[in-house]
Amino acid sequence: MTNTFYYFAYGSNLVLAEIRRSCPSAARKCVVKLPGFVLTFPRKSINRKCSVASIEAHQGGEVWGGVYEISDLERETLGRREGFRPNRDVSSNSYIQANVTVLVDGDLAEPLNVITFIANPQAHPPLPSNDYKNLIIAGAREWNLSAEYIARLEQIETVNP
Repeated sequence: MTNTFYYFAYGSNLVLAEIRRSCPSAARKCVVKLPGFVLTFPRKSINRKCSVASIEAHQGGEVWGGVYEISDLERETLGRREGFRPNRDVSSNSYIQANVTVLVDGDLAEPLNVITFIANPQAHPPLPSNDYKNLIIAGAREWNLSAEYIARLEQIETVNP
């Protein structure tokens, strides 16, 4: 039996087909809230040609998303997809792997330790594209995130409205 890890998705990886491109074993586990953080777009993706999602600490903020259970055999592949190499200088990584504690269904009584990836910010990134924003919204709907949170996602400013 293969060991697994829990991964918190908050951006395009909310879409099951997206995460399975690098992690075919990914299985939905639960909806979660990450308190004390906000969704940001601090880095341009060369592949997507727009800024891409990240999270940053912000008092009073909250980011909703999903936790996948993924085979340990795919941990390195996920990191590479996110532009992370553990042996590379931190500043050379697009994203940094981070351990965070999320709350299952937003319940303080159900904390869960997971990994996620946080972008290394760049100066003056562009806005996200409408297609990228819609991909995040599609993922939020796949996870049945609240209508209120999806409405917040719909307010994200894009380069091509």
